[in-house]
Amino acid sequence: MVEALKAKDGFKKRPGPVVLVIMDGVGYGKYKEGDAVAAAVTRNLDGFKKDSLITSLKAHGVAVGLPSDDDMGNSEVGHNAIGCGRVFAQGAKLVGKSIESKKMFDGETWKKLAANVAGNGKTLHFIGLMSDGNVHSNIEHLKAMVTKAKADGVSKVRVHGLLDGRDVGETSALDFFDPFVSFLAELSDEGFDARIASGGGRMVITMDRYGANWNMVEKGWATHVLGEGRTFESANQAITTLREETGAIDQDLPAFVIAEDGKPIGTIEDGDSVILFNFRGDRALELTEAFEAGEDFDKFDRKRVPKVEYAGMMEYDGDLHIPAQYLVTPPFIDRTMGEYLVASGKKQFAISETQKYGHVTYFFNGNKLGKFSEEMETYEEITSDVVPFEQRPWMKCADITDRVLDVIDSGEYDFIRMNFPNGDMVGHTGIWEAVVCSMEALDLCLGRIKAAVKAAGGVMVVSADHGNSDDMFEHDKKGEVKYKKNGEVQAKTAHSLNPVPCIIYDPAFENDYENKLNEGLGISSLAATCIELLGLTPPDDYDPSVLNWK
Repeated sequence: MVEALKAKDGFKKRPGPVVLVIMDGVGYGKYKEGDAVAAAVTRNLDGFKKDSLITSLKAHGVAVGLPSDDDMGNSEVGHNAIGCGRVFAQGAKLVGKSIESKKMFDGETWKKLAANVAGNGKTLHFIGLMSDGNVHSNIEHLKAMVTKAKADGVSKVRVHGLLDGRDVGETSALDFFDPFVSFLAELSDEGFDARIASGGGRMVITMDRYGANWNMVEKGWATHVLGEGRTFESANQAITTLREETGAIDQDLPAFVIAEDGKPIGTIEDGDSVILFNFRGDRALELTEAFEAGEDFDKFDRKRVPKVEYAGMMEYDGDLHIPAQYLVTPPFIDRTMGEYLVASGKKQFAISETQKYGHVTYFFNGNKLGKFSEEMETYEEITSDVVPFEQRPWMKCADITDRVLDVIDSGEYDFIRMNFPNGDMVGHTGIWEAVVCSMEALDLCLGRIKAAVKAAGGVMVVSADHGNSDDMFEHDKKGEVKYKKNGEVQAKTAHSLNPVPCIIYDPAFENDYENKLNEGLGISSLAATCIELLGLTPPDDYDPSVLNWK
């Protein structure tokens, strides 16, 4: 348990709450063309320029613990950084180092899973996202594991590859699948048989999160484990055919099964080993539960539950120790802002809709499920609609706002944190009109919250975890917009590398601190900022606040 924080000398806490508004996926665009945030009518967001202090924060690359500044930020590492006030080495970087040092392969879990299927004709299965997006997975990690599996005497490998089109180009799947098929073919010989066995779009099968749509996981189970579904001779044939038939981008393509002579080539059977090679936890927990849960599992009818050795790339939940076996130890994130505020007697309220509820709770608290204190914290989830986001681009932002206004008016809480998912979830659809609509809906909510904060005598901090809606068109190296053969703009569905806003709206400001914010910081500085606005002194090792004190 951490100790209470000391009072901030020379600063009188405002009577109302500090409200942290995380506009998920809203950054400052680099290009005019494709910046849906700038294109939207956002009178309230723009209005902060008149009565607030504003700067920008880094939200990608090394600023959030990723391998390099070529790596886009994401909601997981972003909320980790915001909530813990420091930067930890994250998923892709950790896994890459573990493979490079061979620590992964020297670990007991890898040895156990490889030995389980070596020399007996059983299969080592890999399930995960086939791209180099570095948000949930990296295909280079998969290549290294398949290569090592052969060296360790495994004779049969089957890969169940999910199509990305979200953290990479929206129709880039064959850029990953075709070379990978060639890689497997070159590696295979009389004693080693490695092939792709199934697949499907990440937003259709397998990768649900927060229990929003267990039907996705059920479809994934049927596809990967049971080998049920439409069959094709190859992944290329499946992807090409399904694209032509549906017109869908990669993330939305239906499931497919690879078969020979009408029989699936890669069902998961008793005695096999299974590795979920995604390293990010939120979209890995449900499939893991399907493999590890006992007879009381009630989310869907699994029909057949093979007895396998199962492992995740990382421990997806450090408190509940899920999965039971994993290849790489995740960062140990301790002493988060939430824990310090509990120790300091500050009551907290966290809210979002289902799609981002875990981000303002689990990820914000350093990958910890549950609360630090039942008495001092309240977490509230607004149930998300289970429809394509472009059909409800406003999502649940009004519902979230309604509840936050009640909470502000109650005067019960010192710190309120909230996440509006619109900019990210709708941004990933690549549909320009829907994203602009989502930004305008969000802007209306910002105005309502701002008025409530002013009435309560509080402070409003507005920022984001990463960019997305600010960069909706693909650009070439010269900065020119890319077009498809039919003349349509090539939509971008991935996150951006752009900085994000940091807005301090403090209507009771009386020159307590300088009227210019510190620059060049990352989103990890939001923790110290909020702590100071609560009248407390941040821990010494927290990244510096954006507030510039006299």
